[in-house]
Amino acid sequence: MDGRVSRRIQPLGDYRAQLGETPVWCGLSRSLLWVDILGGKLLRYWPGERERTEIRTMPRFTSAVLLTSEPERFLVVSQSGISLYHYAAERFSALCDWPESDAETRPNEAAIAPDGALWFSSMDPAAQNAIGSWYRLAGGQTRPQKLLGNQWVPNTLQWWGQHVWFADSLRHRMYCASLVNECLDIAHAFDVEGIPDGSTLTQDGILINARWGDARLACCQLGDGSFRETGSVMLPVQQPSSCTFGGDTLSDLYVTSARDGLTTPSPVDGALLRITTQLTGAPARRFRL
Repeated sequence: MDGRVSRRIQPLGDYRAQLGETPVWCGLSRSLLWVDILGGKLLRYWPGERERTEIRTMPRFTSAVLLTSEPERFLVVSQSGISLYHYAAERFSALCDWPESDAETRPNEAAIAPDGALWFSSMDPAAQNAIGSWYRLAGGQTRPQKLLGNQWVPNTLQWWGQHVWFADSLRHRMYCASLVNECLDIAHAFDVEGIPDGSTLTQDGILINARWGDARLACCQLGDGSFRETGSVMLPVQQPSSCTFGGDTLSDLYVTSARDGLTTPSPVDGALLRITTQLTGAPARRFRL
């Protein structure tokens, strides 16, 4: 990639996740939230407070902790369902049950859409069968609507132009789709090298996609139904899982990673990474309660 991404990559803290995922920057508190899906933890990092990190225990297979329209009340996506987490009180309030048999699937990707609704995916916990789906839950609903099935490992949720972009990791494919009659209608599919995992988006339409197992971030220019890989950022972790922009100017790139499945993990595998860039992301969206 061009010189807008620094070659200095900094591992943060001592925590090493089994499966780090879904980093989200909270601009109000100037903190970063992310989860360890297999470790059952929520981690929260304040770079401006002597790089303080708090760790909380979460329900089984929590794949995301997202922002809501109320400060310090976070949306939790787990195998037990969708709930609100009151951070100060360390208390959960259930919103809806997990829409599938919890013996068969677990949540994976999750993000807030431009209209304030939650989108999330399900998958086979062993990633052996294409039994996953995409769902949407709007504020006030008690049951999510199913948007698309037959997914293997559904990942990435980014909205650009008139489309939503997502991946099926083990099909090695990125998709460009639209929401039509309460279902996802795929307009374009793009084969990619490696395993596309979570992504973030710059304000000028560059999708930065973690490539699991490739030790890199792929930088891809999005257009109106077009997709073109333009470069890579090499990383010191083998299994980057997702990324997001944070910091006061939304130009620090935070990257989660995983140790799960590695027979000889390095000292930094599973770490949260920070990369200084001259790119700019967008503020994280909030679930409309």
